Amino acid sequence: MKTITCQKPGELTLIETKMPEPKQGEALVRIRNIGICGTDLHAYKGRQPFFEYPRILGHELAAEVVDSGNSARLNPGDPVVINPYLNCGRCIACRRGKGNCCQSLQVMGVHCDGGMREFLALPTENLLPADGLSLDQMATVECLAIGAHAVRRAELAPEETVAVVGTGPIGIGVIQFARKAGARIIAMDIQEERLKYCRNILEVEATVNALEKPVEALLDLTGGDKPTTVFEATGNKASMEQAFQYVSHGGQLVFVGLVKDQLSIDNPHFHKHELTLKSSRNSTPDDLRHVIDSMREGGITTSKFITHRSNFEEMIGQFDSWLLPETGVIKAMVEIA
Repeated sequence: MKTITCQKPGELTLIETKMPEPKQGEALVRIRNIGICGTDLHAYKGRQPFFEYPRILGHELAAEVVDSGNSARLNPGDPVVINPYLNCGRCIACRRGKGNCCQSLQVMGVHCDGGMREFLALPTENLLPADGLSLDQMATVECLAIGAHAVRRAELAPEETVAVVGTGPIGIGVIQFARKAGARIIAMDIQEERLKYCRNILEVEATVNALEKPVEALLDLTGGDKPTTVFEATGNKASMEQAFQYVSHGGQLVFVGLVKDQLSIDNPHFHKHELTLKSSRNSTPDDLRHVIDSMREGGITTSKFITHRSNFEEMIGQFDSWLLPETGVIKAMVEIA
């Protein structure tokens, strides 16, 4: 079968590999669509933590069951969303229902090989029925679930004012699920095209360019209060450190993004404001199901979310361009015929 591997930073290679053979409790699936996410791009550039080469990338996956194994709930031909988080089920995190941060977590495409190949064998428990969803929707479920999980971690109150810093795919997911929770949204970015998307497509209440006196802008938009919750979704060190200044007294900052570096905080500011700092890692099966249900209900828009497309063979030649902000990339989608 055809497989694309990231041999080392900056090098993708198309190779032939053997068909997977499902083990007990596994099903064989055919990969149909692959969403390209920030993790894939960071890995390609050599900036992804917890990463080794060579690696088969890809964890935003739309698939079709080929062989359901012994599963009573799956049948050949069923459309499925793949949960790419493989956890042990035994550690303290798993026992508390937090398999997304399992002590020995294996994320497909990061810690173990992912889905940039024609077929995969996976535990049936990692396959979520996706009847009624398009292939594009299926391949964006995992991405949007990261935002859904962050919003769930934040425990937002209705009518709460929140700021979302970074309006790429993850930030867009946060925006949509924060709105679903009843929050008022301020979107922040340094790219005007993305802020325009937030205003025109997502219909956020306000936008702020983070290069143009953002603290003053937030104070003005909130009557001097600043947002009570700030989601930081850039994965940029300077932005993550600056985000502490965006939060109200008694508020919370949720790091959704990840940077391969250490961060510094102004401790007197942090203490004076009695801020709460949270991290939000990956998502859980419940978050994935929440996204699937929300898509079926029509409550989550994917309109104009996918800006670039490629077939499997042409992806290697286009991958570098997806790293360039000037190309207007929000989400690239790879289709396997």
